[in-house]
Amino acid sequence: MDYGALAAQIKRWGGELGFQAVGIADTDLAAAENRLGEWLGKGWHGEMDYMARHGALRARPAELVPGTVRVISCRMDYLPPGAEAGEDPLLARIARYARGRDYHKVVRARLQKLCDRIEGEAGPFGHRVFADSAPVMEVALATKAGIGWRGKHTLLLSREAGSWFFLGEVYTCLPLPADEPATEHCGSCTKCIDVCPTQAIRGPYQLDARRCISYLTIELKGSIPEELRPLVGNRVYGCDECQEVCPWNSFARPSAEPDFAVRNGLERAQLAALFAWTEEEFDARLAGSPIRRIGYERWLRNLAVGLGNAPSAPEVTAALRSRADHPSALVREHVSWALSQHE
Repeated sequence: MDYGALAAQIKRWGGELGFQAVGIADTDLAAAENRLGEWLGKGWHGEMDYMARHGALRARPAELVPGTVRVISCRMDYLPPGAEAGEDPLLARIARYARGRDYHKVVRARLQKLCDRIEGEAGPFGHRVFADSAPVMEVALATKAGIGWRGKHTLLLSREAGSWFFLGEVYTCLPLPADEPATEHCGSCTKCIDVCPTQAIRGPYQLDARRCISYLTIELKGSIPEELRPLVGNRVYGCDECQEVCPWNSFARPSAEPDFAVRNGLERAQLAALFAWTEEEFDARLAGSPIRRIGYERWLRNLAVGLGNAPSAPEVTAALRSRADHPSALVREHVSWALSQHE
C-alpha cells in the first residue's frame, strides 16, 4: 500500500468530517515522559490520582494499545460566537469549551467516522480512538504531529486557531509517514503567566494544577481552599484567563460546529439564577453538557463562591440564605463563607 497517499487521504477526510487540522506522529514520547515524571514528583497533580496511576502508560502508546506505531492527531475548533460575561461580577463565568454539547462525544464520533473511511480504503486495521478519555499525552502527540506547539500555559497553540480547540487521537498500527514536529512561537511573551488569577502557572510550561481554577472548580471534589476563594471570582466552571490574553488567539475564528453553540444562555447567566436551579433542573438543562460531570453539589459549591465574591446586593444575599440549610455539608460550608463576605 502507498501509505503516503493514504496519509494525504486521511487529512482530506478529516477536513470533510469537521477537523481543522490533521497530523501524524510517531510514538516516541520519552522526553515528555521525563517532564511528566518531574511534574508528578512535585505533587502538582493534586487529587488527580489517575495522572500518577497511569503515568508511564500515558507516555507509551504501544503499551496502551498494543501494535500502535503511529498516532493520527486531529484538531477541532470550538470557539463559540456570542457575547461574553466580561467583568460583570453578577454573571457566572463558564469556560467557553463547556457552554455547548460535551466535546468527548462529538470528537470521538467524528474520529470513528474517520476510521470507517480508512477501513474502506485500507481494509480492517488495528486502531482505537480517544478524545480526552484515556491516558493519552494529547499535547505532546499533537506537537509531534505538527498541529501546534506547547504554550507557556501548557496548552497547545496554533498559528491559525490560537488555543480554542479540542484534540482527538487515533492510535493505529498503520505505518503512515510522520509529519514534522511544530516549532515554538511564544518568544519572550509571558502574558499567560502574568494574568493567572491564582498564580497557578509557576513559570514557563510549569503548571501547579492545585492552584488552577479549572482544577478547583472541576477536578477538586472537596472544599475549595479558603485562601483561593476570593481569587476564583465569578468563575464557576473552568477558567479562560490565560487563553483570553494570548496574542495567538486573535487569529481564532468562531466555530461553525452546531454542537458547540452556547446552550441555556451560559455566556451571560446570572449567578443567582443558576444558584436557584433545582437538582432536577440542573440534570435536565445540562444533559449532554460537560458541566454535568461535576454533579449538582459541586455546581452549588462553585456558585456559592461566585456569589460570595459578588457585590453585596439583596438578590445575592437572598440567594445564599436560601441554601444556608442545604443537606450537603460542602454546600453549607461555602454558603456560610459567602455570606460572611457580605456581613
